[in-house]
Amino acid sequence: MSSPYMSPLPSPRSPNSPLSPGRCVKVKKNPFSNPDMPGYVGFANLPNQIHRKSVKRGFEFTLMVVGESGLGKSTLINTLFLTDLYPDRVVASAQENIEKTVKIDVSTVEIEERGVKVRLTVVDTPGYGDAIDNTDCFQSIIHYINDQFERYLQDESGLNRRHIVDNRVHCCFYFINPAGHGLKPLDIQFMKQLHNKVNIVPVLAKADTLTKQEVTKLKRKVLDEIEENGIHIYPLPDCDTDEEEDYKEQVRQLKEAVPFAVVGSTTVLDVGGKKVRGRQYPWGVIEVENPNHCDFIKLRCLLGTHMQDLTEVTQDVHYENYRSERLAKGGGSPLTSATSLNVTNNNHTNGTVPTPKKNAPGAPEKDRMAIELEEKEAQIRKMQEMMARMQAQLQDKK
Repeated sequence: MSSPYMSPLPSPRSPNSPLSPGRCVKVKKNPFSNPDMPGYVGFANLPNQIHRKSVKRGFEFTLMVVGESGLGKSTLINTLFLTDLYPDRVVASAQENIEKTVKIDVSTVEIEERGVKVRLTVVDTPGYGDAIDNTDCFQSIIHYINDQFERYLQDESGLNRRHIVDNRVHCCFYFINPAGHGLKPLDIQFMKQLHNKVNIVPVLAKADTLTKQEVTKLKRKVLDEIEENGIHIYPLPDCDTDEEEDYKEQVRQLKEAVPFAVVGSTTVLDVGGKKVRGRQYPWGVIEVENPNHCDFIKLRCLLGTHMQDLTEVTQDVHYENYRSERLAKGGGSPLTSATSLNVTNNNHTNGTVPTPKKNAPGAPEKDRMAIELEEKEAQIRKMQEMMARMQAQLQDKK
């Protein structure tokens, strides 16, 4: 006789029995343990953590394009990034070019690809090489690059270092005229002045005006002249031994393609039922993204696969050289004013590129350093006052 206070045990074959072969029992998985790898600490997840933080924060990259007018610099940039950075550009007349000086034109746009955001800043230099006398026409470009180094150094030495905007020039595409039979004296002088300040990538413009044999001959001559004059262009890093064979082959082809013979076009054409970007000629079509026609796709691959290396070389080599020289002198030249540099900002996003600070021309070095010290002391006093107020609020709460 069963007791009213005891429930009968389920039969081993009862459908409610936990041992019934027809019932699936779910075992709750512990999210903090890895049964497949006992003793697993989790250091292997560090790259994933860095990847998530980097994607969330986004990336910054500044590209400078330098070359004579009419070599297709703006067209190539629009082709590379599939955007129109210069919708309102007006081509200057010959009379205007006689009196025009080199202008610094800064355009900023945010590009997103597969969830990765890049704040791209393109620095164009209209007017370069267009005047009758081009002596020192690259001085404004040098001043701009130095100003970005100086601004980054000041921000890095300030109190608020968490949100530093990096406007340093990470790469410079230098466009070489294909009709010049090699480098001109201006090309050599420019690269000599800037090869220790920025990563220079030489580009043969309008390669569709040359035959394949002429492109090969011109590339060889340009490289010989670069070596003869002791110019250092951006060196593509060697691959590690554990890299994949496909990547090694890709880097080898990129090294062989320098200087890159490119063609730019934003026009979409129909070739054999396939939509391609290219240029239509009476004898056929030049396809921009066809590696048999030009090196455009290789130049784009260089930016895609070596953008981080370009940024690191700028930080570890060019910026450190500037920083060590600046600190060794105990000071430095004041930031050049935006008026003297003729800087134009074209921001395609809500963010803005800060214009250079203006200092009094001819100010003595000691006076300039005294002004900087006063600014630092004012920042320190402001932080001390803020800390005092926070302490007072804590005392009131107690």
